[in-house]
This record gives sequence, structure tokens and C-alpha cells, in this order.
Amino acid sequence: MARKELAKAYEPWDVEEKWENHWEENKTFSPDPDGPGDSYSIVIPPPNVTGVLHMGHALNLTLQDILCRFNRQQGKNVLWVPGTDHAGIATQNVVERQLKEEGLTRHDLGREKFIDRVWDWKKEKGDHILSQIRRMGASVDWTRECFTFDEQRAKAVREVFVKLFEEGLIYKGDYIINWCNRCHTALADDEVEHENKPGHLHHIKYSLSDGSGDLTIATTRPETMLADTAIAVNPEDERFNHLIGKTAILPLVGKELPIIGDTYVDIEFGTGCLKVTPAHDMNDWELGRKHNLEIITVLDEDGVVNENAPEKYQGMSVLEARKAVMADLEAEGRVVEVADHEHSVGVCYRCKSTIEPHVSTQWFVSMKPLAEKARAAVPADTQIFPEHWTKTYYAWLDEIRDWCISRQIWWGHRIPAWTCEECGELTVTIDDPTHCSKCGSAKIERDEDVLDTWFSSALWPFSTLGWPDDTKELAKYYPTSCLVTGFDILFFWVARMMMMGLQFKGEVPFKHVYIHALVRDEKGKKMSKSTGNVIDPLDMIGKYGADALRFTLTSFAAMGRDIKLSEQRIEGYKHFMNKIWNATRFAMMNLPDEIPAVDLKDADGLANQWILHRLEEVKKSLAEATEEYKFNEIAQTLYKFIWSEFCDWYLEMIKPALYGEDETAKAATQKVLWTVLSETMVLLHPVTPFITQEIWSVLPRPAGDDRPDDIATLPFPDMRDECLNPDVVKEMELFMGVVSGTRNIRTELLIEPAKKLDLLIKTVSDADRTVLENNMNLIQSLARVNTVSIGPDVVAPKASGAAVVQGNEISVPLEGVVDFESELARLDKNIGKLEKTMKGVAGKLGNPGFVNNAPEAVVEGEKKKLAEMEEEKTKLVQLKERLESVMG
Repeated sequence: MARKELAKAYEPWDVEEKWENHWEENKTFSPDPDGPGDSYSIVIPPPNVTGVLHMGHALNLTLQDILCRFNRQQGKNVLWVPGTDHAGIATQNVVERQLKEEGLTRHDLGREKFIDRVWDWKKEKGDHILSQIRRMGASVDWTRECFTFDEQRAKAVREVFVKLFEEGLIYKGDYIINWCNRCHTALADDEVEHENKPGHLHHIKYSLSDGSGDLTIATTRPETMLADTAIAVNPEDERFNHLIGKTAILPLVGKELPIIGDTYVDIEFGTGCLKVTPAHDMNDWELGRKHNLEIITVLDEDGVVNENAPEKYQGMSVLEARKAVMADLEAEGRVVEVADHEHSVGVCYRCKSTIEPHVSTQWFVSMKPLAEKARAAVPADTQIFPEHWTKTYYAWLDEIRDWCISRQIWWGHRIPAWTCEECGELTVTIDDPTHCSKCGSAKIERDEDVLDTWFSSALWPFSTLGWPDDTKELAKYYPTSCLVTGFDILFFWVARMMMMGLQFKGEVPFKHVYIHALVRDEKGKKMSKSTGNVIDPLDMIGKYGADALRFTLTSFAAMGRDIKLSEQRIEGYKHFMNKIWNATRFAMMNLPDEIPAVDLKDADGLANQWILHRLEEVKKSLAEATEEYKFNEIAQTLYKFIWSEFCDWYLEMIKPALYGEDETAKAATQKVLWTVLSETMVLLHPVTPFITQEIWSVLPRPAGDDRPDDIATLPFPDMRDECLNPDVVKEMELFMGVVSGTRNIRTELLIEPAKKLDLLIKTVSDADRTVLENNMNLIQSLARVNTVSIGPDVVAPKASGAAVVQGNEISVPLEGVVDFESELARLDKNIGKLEKTMKGVAGKLGNPGFVNNAPEAVVEGEKKKLAEMEEEKTKLVQLKERLESVMG
């Protein structure tokens, strides 16, 4: 059989598609629940079907894949479940926009045909995100792909809803909710984003009913005063506590408002008097319930003033009503002051429209009983990494409010509740009923609302494993091992999965939660389309390959620290992929078709013994870093070992053995070279799966090596304690120090690379002398020197370049090598030219006319130019001083 060869250059695109298809067709990542090995399982945070891969997804997928591939290497029975989220509001918005272009609305189609239309869209474009996940090389089990709105997940959702309802943890009632006028649906508290926006604090006079004076109220929303039902003051506020129990007149409306006392009122904020509008403010709602106040709604679901307000304001928008109310108050002389005031405004996380608090009949989950269990489980049963996110998790659970789970849209899990038209009885059941559970009437109507998308995704760790059915997957892989996610859904998703897992499985849904940081641009700014600083992962894969992108993200994924990403960094790690490829090609040219059967213990020579020792250290470091989620250390360890040690030192040091005539030394070196290269590919595989798979598939093997061609199925390399040799590290450091020191002398003194030098080494011990003498030929080759003199009595001439390595003095005689006078003259000339140019640039920067009038980029360019010249001058001056010291 002809020997397989590597292409001359690494072209990741052909390699990636080939192995993506191979793994999926061969079901490489589809585990058998009855198979051997302890379970290790991860559920993918399901991206929205409307979404496209962004850099946060790319980081998340890379880290999960590292964990899954590493744990397969450890012999674990690994399941990584893929899937997508039906994204109720977002998906419905996409399809409604399509209908709008056709001059239609969802109501023109009707509910059933509209749902069919959304399913058609999902089949056509909703799986686009999955193909992008494939391009990242994610080792998920595609045979178990899930969707939060598929049949099995729908079965789980129904079961959970009914059980929570029967246990009194789901209820229906009037409550103040976050309402989006644009999306026409309720939103949970954590679906509301808060933005600081400029506004005004309006100070308005309310007259006391008995005519004894006025109270000044401060409000940011004067239009809602039309729905005021009380005025509140703090009972500890000596300015106003004597008014508690009296009444005041509501301006523009004329009704009497009770003055109530409550410690909720902040004495220091505004005027210390608070208008209470229970229907249009979350905190006022609580005051209203506490003090049994009337609830009046003056804004409808479109954000328009309704019939409960005075007639002249009816039909106005919020902003129109605000303007009209303030004009009328001004006319009555009731406006005391209008002050600028920046305040936090809630906006819809989907469409960014301003949220209106709105009283509505909705479905809720009673959260406190569930939250108590979820809080107690951390860190007793579930650990959060980094640990500081635990406090944030606790804070949200401690302040939790009931979860509004109903949404006024059509795409989603429809609430399984039916109301009898005859007797009003509410029937909640797993199977669709045909008649009323109380009176038996067939006239029952199903609730129109659907469930919040997060309700179905809260069940993800066990619904993806087949719950409520009793499946082998559920028995084997629940609880899952680790959840990798971003901090932004710690509340939306992580905490709710904890609650549901504990409630329905009696166990936490995952043992570890790893919260990864944000991927920002190179200046630390958050990526956004509006600022134009987005780096598209698919573009980067197209330019540099998936492995280069994955390695870049891994190398900067330090726990708790945001990633500053630039395209240049990804390009840099593409060069690393090329380095690995070229090193392998060199190895392949020097390896026989069948690897020699040499015992590694018999591989002599400093290079062989040192690289085998370092390989063992790398194995240990990688295993520890992966177990501790120190992803950046995984990349840094591999990069240093492959580039700096294996390529830059080991491959150079073994060339004499590979090219020499000593067949015994050659065979031993070939065995070490093959061992280190092949095992390094296995170690590197979790981070860069494609290039390592391609290399593994062409590497020759020793006789009897029947391991498969699929590197993804190989175990983590065994440890070889017999190869550990700390003494060889010290010897190698001495050798490297001598070679590097000699090279540095050449570089610092600008000696041409081709000029051969002599090297003198005054040793401090017999052991060091022996090491250096045993490797003299290598020193001559790598340091490019003619002769090497080694010993305790070596004396260097006066004109020498010198360095010290572990106490040993190395010297390079410079007589006849460097023309000191000419070199000093040249340096003086260059320093003079540089100083003249620097003077011109400094003068320009010292000119206020230039600095104030030139474009900022031009000014910054001149500053950068001056800094670079100053750095260059420093180097030239240091070189001059070095030459003068050598001469003197």
C-alpha cells in the first residue's frame, strides 16, 4: 500500500469538511448508554433558530468541545446533546415581517395557518445555525438533536405545567407585568433590559382637600397621574407625617386621594411625597396591594390613553399625553419645577421598545418555594466557576418575584388550560379534554396564550434525555456533568434549570457551571453591529480555518477575564497551524514506513531524554488545567511545547542523528520523534480537532499498532514515569542558555549570521563541563561557531562579547570579527539622523495650531512615530555603549 502523504501546505477548508462528514456519517460521537465508562454529559445551550453564529457562540462551543473530547480520552461515556430553541417572540417577529411584505398579518391567516407558516420557515432556514455549529467542529451527537418545540419536548412541557398547577405552584391572576406595546406580549422581569436615558423630574402641586395647603410631588411620568389612587409619605418624615389620614385633590381629575404612610418612601428622593399609581408602576403595585388601594388603568395594550382618563386625553400616545398634561398643569399654575434627570428605563430585550408596566390577567409560577431549593444546592451539589458568580446567583434568588410565563403570541407551547363557557371551571390537563371537568359541558375554550420560551428551555437537561419517559439516556447521563454558558443567562436559564431539575428529578441538573466571559474587540469594547467592530466567526473560519479560531479563543479564555480579540491574533494562530503542519512534514520525511521497535528507555542523548521528560510534564499540566477549567493554560502549555520546545529546539537538535550513519541512534531518535509527535496530536486534538485528525491519519505506525485512524476515539496518552528525569531539564537549560547566549551576542553586536565565530566557555563544575562537552557538536551547529573551548581555566580576550549561564561564563572573541571604529562611526551617524527627525516631529507636536486643528488620527500617528523613534534611539545608544564596553 502506498504511503499516505501530507499536502505541501495546510489548507483547512478541504480538511474540515472531510472530517466533519466522516464523524457524522460514522456516528463517532453517538455513545451507547449501555456502553462502558462513567458518564460525562453536556447539553448545548440551545441557540435561537433565528440566530447566526457569533463570537460568543464560537467561544462557548470551543470550550464545551474541549471538555467533551478530553473526557472521551479519559475513557468516559460522553454525550453532548445538540439542539435549538424555538425562540417564541423572535421567530414570530421574523415571520410576521415576511407577511407584512406580502401585505398580510397573522390574523389574515388565522392561528393554525400561521403556525404552519412558521414551521415552513423553520424547515427552510431555522436549522442554519446548526450547520454553522458543524463548521466549528463540535463533537455533538447529531442523532439526538433536539428542539424546544418538538414532540418530546412538548410532552415534557405539558407534564411540568400540569404538575406545577396541581401543586399550586402555577396560578392565574391579575398582576402588574412588563408589557411590550410593540411585541404585544408580557415579558418576565429578566427579559427587560435597563438603559440610562435623559429625562425630567417634574415637580407638581397637589392641593390638600381641606384647603390648608399644597403638597409637591416629584415624578418622571406626569401622564400616569391620571391613574393616581393615593399619595404616600414616610411616617418618620416630620415634614409630612401629620398629614397621614387626610386627603388631597388629584389635579386635572378632581378626585380625592388618601394620604398614606409607608416606610418604602425615600425621604431624601425628590420632595419626599410619592404619587401612588398601582396600575402603572411595579413598586406602586405593591403599595396598592398592601394598602388596599383602587387600581385604575389609563393606558391600553397599545400604549394609548383609554376611557378611564378624562375625555380630552383619550386616544393620545404616552408622549402626547405627557405633553398635554404638563401644558394643562402649567396653565393651572401647578408646575413648580422641571429638572433634568437621567434615569433607568426598561426596554424590551427583543425590539428595544420602552416597557410599560401593565395590569393584566396572566399565568405565573410561584418562585420562592422553587428558589429556596435552588439556592441551597449551590455550592453543596453544584459548583459555579468562577466562584464570584455564586453571589450574583444568590442575589437574584433572594430577590425573586413570581415568574410571568404567559405570552400573547401564537408561536410556542400553548397553555394546556380550558375554561368552561357554561360554569367557568378551569380545566388543566395533560391530554386535551373534550368536556368540562366540573359540569360536563362540551363548550370549553382553550387559553389563547403560549408559554414563555424560557419555560421549555428550563427543562432542557432532562427533557433532552427523554423525560418524562423512563429512558436509558436519562438513567445514564442525568445529572449532566457541566454547563458552559455566558453570565447573561445566569438568571434566564441557569437558575430556572436548577429549580426544575430539583423539582422534577430530585437532583441538580449539572454538577458544575462554567461561566465564560465576553468576547470583546481588541480595545475591550463590546462587539456590536452599530459600532462596526463585530468579528464574524464564519468569516474567520473562511480565512484562517476553524482550528486557528478555536486555538485563539482558548488561548485567551482565562477564567473571569473578558477576551480582547482581533483578526491579527487569529491570523497569528493560523501561522501556528502552519508550524505544526511543516514540523509534521519534516518528521514524515525522516520517518520510515514502519516505526522502529525501540524501547524508549534506550533512547540516549540529551534531546531525546529532555523531550520525553517534557512530554510527560505537558500531559500532567493539560489534565490538571482541563479539570480546573483553566482553558488559557491548556493553549499556552501546548503552544510553548510545540513551537518553542519541539520545533525550535528538539527538531534542530536531532538532525545530526537523523542524517548520520549511526543506525542505532537514528532508530532510537525516529521512535522518540514519532512518539512525541503522535502523542502531541492526541493532546492537541481537543483544541484543534481537524489538523490533528488529518495528521494522525497519515502518520506511520509501529508494527502491531492497530489503533483506529480516527483520533477522536483514542485515549489520553498513558503516563511514563520512567521517562521523567528532572536532571535532564537542568542539563538542557544549560545547553539552551549557551546557544541562546551566543546567538544574542551575535544579534546585539550586529554580527552577520553567516560569519563563523569562536566560543569560549569557562565552566564552574565538572558536571557542567561534561554536559557541554558531550553536546559540543550540537553547540557548534546551533550557535554557528567554528570552535568551542570548554573548561574551568578558559580565559577570554579583552575584546569579547560575554554572557553568563548558570554561573558559566561564555565569551565570543571579537578581534577581526567586528570593525569597532567603523561600527561606532555608523552608530553615531544613525543616532544623529534620528535625533534630527525626532526634533522635527517633536516641534510639530509642540505646536498648538497643529495639535488643535489636525485630525485626531494624524496627531496620534505623529505621537506614535515619535515614540517608535525614541525606542529605536535607545536601542542604538545601548548598542554603542555595549561596543564601547567591549573595546574598553
